[in-house]
Amino acid sequence: MIGRITGMLIEKNPPSITVDVHGLGYEIDVPMSTFYNLPATGEKVALHTHLIVREDGHYLYGFASPDERTAFRQLLKISGIGARTALAVLSGMSVTELAQAVTLQEAGRLTKVPGIGKKTAERLLLELRDRLPKTLATGGTKVGAGNTASDALSDIVNALLALGYNEREAVTAMKGLPTEISVADGIRAALKLLSKSS
Repeated sequence: MIGRITGMLIEKNPPSITVDVHGLGYEIDVPMSTFYNLPATGEKVALHTHLIVREDGHYLYGFASPDERTAFRQLLKISGIGARTALAVLSGMSVTELAQAVTLQEAGRLTKVPGIGKKTAERLLLELRDRLPKTLATGGTKVGAGNTASDALSDIVNALLALGYNEREAVTAMKGLPTEISVADGIRAALKLLSKSS
């Protein structure tokens, strides 16, 4: 299994890119969420990868973060969801947005992705419910997010859960908070929001 590739980005034709690794060019399909964060051609790039071997060829998929790859792999485990559909989902929404949609069971968010109908969206939400790490819904390991901010958000959610709120309530409260908030301020602000909605 090829798990990671580091080399020079030599071609960008969405959703496909080519990475030169010591003279060997790897064609890799990436979701648009990764594509938008790629460096310019001629620059060094590092991607987390997933290899799919089929009768008609070997297909390599690349991701900017381990979370994107995890979401892709979980999507592939769902019956009837292939690599193309999984890429479409990750191109239409960030991993954090996907995890929030799953936590809140919001099919409407998924139906905005081309090729995802209401029934497929509902099946995705049901099957992904226990498969995606809970921290993803809070942006816990979002691409480009600083560890300090993401750790604070994760701590706030854990505090709300410890206070007896459920995941849905905690994630809903998190939506109204700025990303650069301290844990103490975040808990206070989230509790205010939750008291208003109850």
